[in-house]
Amino acid sequence: MTENKSVVRPAIVGFLILALITGVIYTFVCTGIGQLLFNHKVNGSITSGTANGQEVSYGSEFLAQPFTAPEYLIGRPWNDGAPTNLNPVGNEQAALVQERIDWWHELDPQNTADIPMELVTVSGSGYDPEITPAGAEYQVARIARERRISEERVREIISANTKDRAFGVLGEPTVNVLKVNLALDGIETE
Repeated sequence: MTENKSVVRPAIVGFLILALITGVIYTFVCTGIGQLLFNHKVNGSITSGTANGQEVSYGSEFLAQPFTAPEYLIGRPWNDGAPTNLNPVGNEQAALVQERIDWWHELDPQNTADIPMELVTVSGSGYDPEITPAGAEYQVARIARERRISEERVREIISANTKDRAFGVLGEPTVNVLKVNLALDGIETE
């Protein structure tokens, strides 16, 4: 019995010390470093701007927003609870893609260009906030027509919100849909 007591006490003390170190101290240190070095990212990368003289938050620049009105840049389809790991050549995926192609043709019947694949397929997460410059270019004429502004002005806004490849070679250029739409609405973001 005394042998069990001599083992139990150090085990409990060891557990409490490790719980304090890994559950409290480590958490506060990591949170503090994140807040100090990456404040915008660890706080959700909320895009905010000024509208009517007031500071307003619009959403995270890392999560897609559901833009579907013709005067806005529209991103990739939302997950909608539909699986994102469908067989790329399966019947279910083909039906979803055709449904989305029909939606785009209904939205902008004047556009006869090929629809970029990203605009009719869901990303792996289903909430990708960015599209390629080709996906944005496909929409320029419609946005300009709906807003009664020049196509060149729409392209300028898209260009200002396009992120280049990392280090000039990694990945592909991307356009942040939320930031473009805020700029189209005349809202300056931080």
